[in-house]
Amino acid sequence: MHDGVLALWLSGLIVAAAVAEGRLPVPSPQQLAWQEDEMSMFIHFTVNAFTDLEWGEGTEDPAVFDPTELDTRQWVRVAKETGFKLIILTAKHHDGFCLWPSKYTDHSVAASPWRGGKGDVVRELADACREEDIKLGIYLSPWDRHEPTYGDSPRYNEHFKDQLRELLTQYGPIAEVWFDGACGEGPNGKRQEYDWPGFYSVVRECQPHALIAICGPDIRWVGNESGVARETEWSPQEPSPVQHPGVGGKVWWPAECDVSIRPGWFYHARDDESVRSVESLMDIYFKSVGRNSVLLLNVPPDRRGLFHENDVSRLREFDEARARTFRRNLATGKAATADSIAGGSSAGNAVDAGPGTCWAAASPHGPARLEVDLGRPTTFNIAEAQETIADGQRVQEYLLEGWDGSGWREIVRGTTIGRKKLDRFEPVTYSKVRLTIVKSLAPARIRAFGLYNGPQWPVL
Repeated sequence: MHDGVLALWLSGLIVAAAVAEGRLPVPSPQQLAWQEDEMSMFIHFTVNAFTDLEWGEGTEDPAVFDPTELDTRQWVRVAKETGFKLIILTAKHHDGFCLWPSKYTDHSVAASPWRGGKGDVVRELADACREEDIKLGIYLSPWDRHEPTYGDSPRYNEHFKDQLRELLTQYGPIAEVWFDGACGEGPNGKRQEYDWPGFYSVVRECQPHALIAICGPDIRWVGNESGVARETEWSPQEPSPVQHPGVGGKVWWPAECDVSIRPGWFYHARDDESVRSVESLMDIYFKSVGRNSVLLLNVPPDRRGLFHENDVSRLREFDEARARTFRRNLATGKAATADSIAGGSSAGNAVDAGPGTCWAAASPHGPARLEVDLGRPTTFNIAEAQETIADGQRVQEYLLEGWDGSGWREIVRGTTIGRKKLDRFEPVTYSKVRLTIVKSLAPARIRAFGLYNGPQWPVL
């Protein structure tokens, strides 16, 4: 799905210093809200569900697209009930088949028997998302194996921008526009040169608040399709000459981790018994959301146009597993002290369960220590820390220790924190814990610190 993209991300290196002139990049309001949402749902749906292919060839007869029970409200209800805040639909995949009646091609739902040729999947999903207060995102594949102008770069780029305008002007607010970098040969035997600046201009014009993802300047691909971020995952990144032309210094470019709940991205009946386990999904959650990234989990509708029962059941189990794991923060409301406090903050802000407060260290680059008295010996196996990323991502190295009555014992050591860092370890029992910010780019701002005694989820 991401052929040709990986080279764009080779510049995504670990941040080692603040940006030019000592300033830290910070997220836009839209980027901040996106990271706070934690999880988005991908929906891959096109003729592939009916041809049993992963990549359509562009020669499919639109008549094959005929879901018998398509219900976008089911998709949205399941997404909302299981903790997802945004849905991204493959409005057009590489096969070129459009899930809306585009006036720029005959290869769309308008040429299918579904809804008598009067249907519009994008419209139905947009209406369902609006009813349930779920954000809507659009995937539009630049590679189009059906469109005859693909490979005639100027003509196809105008065609693509025309279709992009249709999607961005007819369906209400769009929160995320998802471009991958696949670039194969067209039906005319030619390769296409994409007009990325022109594509971005259309998005900014039609949906100025939308985030442009993957081959875009606002959200970057994490670099794999396993849903796994790096242990050290920085949102500030070196700018890309393609995505950020003329930009100097680091930019806020957070990572999105895409992965499918099934072996493939589209529905195949043979995979009905191969839906990811709860253990796999929880491991992915720890390695994506728990590593300063956003999880984008794909759930493909079946030939009925519904999420399969096995997928729905697993999503509910995944939701219950997260609730069970993080139900009780053992540090909340406990006495907290710090050896470095900036004016106007307090150590207790890190354990007060209030999202708008933080412990702000006075030490410009560390070390700074937050100590939490649990009141009695307490067993836990998960630690959580969150930075106030509205002020930038600052922590470079941290250490978590426990007091056993005679001395401090190391529990875990890590690098950056960002929006959320989750550490798993074998159960330990201590009466006090200490979080030391060993090194930071600027005074650390920790908005939340947590300890949990949850199920022992395996590291896969």
